[in-house]
Amino acid sequence: MSKGPGLYADIGKKARDLLYKDYQSDQKFTITTYSPTGVAITSTGTKKGQLFIADVNTQLKNTNITTELQCKGASLYSAYNSILSTTIKLDEPAPGLKTIFNFKLPEIWQDDLCRNDKGNSLNASYYHIANAMTNTAVGAEVTHSFSTNENNISLGTQHALGPLTTVKARVNTSGKVTALIQHQWRPKSFFTIYGEVDTKSIEKSAKVGLALALKP
Repeated sequence: MSKGPGLYADIGKKARDLLYKDYQSDQKFTITTYSPTGVAITSTGTKKGQLFIADVNTQLKNTNITTELQCKGASLYSAYNSILSTTIKLDEPAPGLKTIFNFKLPEIWQDDLCRNDKGNSLNASYYHIANAMTNTAVGAEVTHSFSTNENNISLGTQHALGPLTTVKARVNTSGKVTALIQHQWRPKSFFTIYGEVDTKSIEKSAKVGLALALKP
């Protein structure tokens, strides 16, 4: 039972996870380590073409307070492209209340990474579990842009081939068809293969991505 209202960021989260989570068209490697004091450090390296980008996330949990420090988007050649952010979550400072503080430093670096729609778009999403036994689900998202007066529709599905392997697929009105297969080869460690085809530019080569996430 929920103790209070949910967070705004959680609205449509299940549909977004089904449609976008783990879809990775680049080469990505993630490893998480834990210190004896309970600090979790997650390091991620992503190769985008000839550029290598590293993210580091540090998380500390203490009773009802969770603190996260993240350095996102630092390249091998320049640290000035990175964004430093700190998030502090207080779970129930008062009955039924959850508070989140977020700070970014500095706000003026790599402005395109911080930019949001600023009210320019309207989103609606749908999520349905078709078969809980096989983790089969379908989802959809409709986005309307007020500036271009265009709609974009994304449809997706997922299905568990077994207890350790899941397949997902997605198609949108832009003509892009994507799919992935993810295998948990050890507890909390995943290997993912991703592919994407642009049906409106079929002469272009398909995109292929690999991702490896390790947790002890």
